[in-house]
Amino acid sequence: MTKERSSDIAWPLWNLTYGGTRVLLILRGDCLLVTDLRLATYDAVDQKAKTVSVTLKTPVTWQPRVNHDENGSRLYAISNVGIEAILPGDENRKQAIDAAWRLAQARVNRAGLAPDAMRAAKENAELVVKGWMMGLGWDAKIKWM
Repeated sequence: MTKERSSDIAWPLWNLTYGGTRVLLILRGDCLLVTDLRLATYDAVDQKAKTVSVTLKTPVTWQPRVNHDENGSRLYAISNVGIEAILPGDENRKQAIDAAWRLAQARVNRAGLAPDAMRAAKENAELVVKGWMMGLGWDAKIKWM
């Protein structure tokens, strides 16, 4: 992640960059994939055969977290480039670090949507719903929207 610092002078043809701060973040994190069962719909209900088709909404990420623990994420190689090193104040450095953490949070969220994670979330939701229906004496077929 690089946070560049530019002049405040409006240049119509180019942006004059005179420095910046580079941040390397090694990220660890996690998130939950959830399916809101309140939004389930029940179709093809057969009272006699006790069968039902349950349509569930696709899981979504919930509470993506960057791990800040001892063995979690780490900031490395924070360095200034250009004349950034001689400019007074560390506001640009703070902004670069904050931007790196925001990017990390977004990456954790995106990683939760990986196909293997999504497949596992759906399988787990199906086990819960089918088990619940089986406990009521019904056989359920699961569909996803």
